[in-house]
Amino acid sequence: QVQLVESGGGLVQAGGSLRLSCAASGRIFSSYAMGWFRQAPGKEREFVAAITWSGRNTNYADSLKGRFTISRDSAKNTVYLQMNSLKPEDTAVYYCAAGTAAYYRPFVTSAYDYWGQGTQVTVSS
Repeated sequence: QVQLVESGGGLVQAGGSLRLSCAASGRIFSSYAMGWFRQAPGKEREFVAAITWSGRNTNYADSLKGRFTISRDSAKNTVYLQMNSLKPEDTAVYYCAAGTAAYYRPFVTSAYDYWGQGTQVTVSS
């Protein structure tokens, strides 16, 4: 079992930055990939970014490249999502996820076995 706990969400003005953290505990395997997804009210959960546990490979949603950066600290078992130049349309609940199938299919929710409870990000205009 893997437990994921997100933190770092909050209210920020447009143009501002936030860094989300996802602390992982339990049996973390090197074959895992970690991902960030988000879900806005009335919309489906969408892929944001993913990173392999080794940190060698990263993937991003095309629309977010250049503004969001995913990273991990293996010593702390923590994955981060640095979000810059935030826009009101970035407002959503952000979820951290982990899974072995995600190593090969990082973009789909079904590839992830474990999910955090989510953290709210609100960007005001």
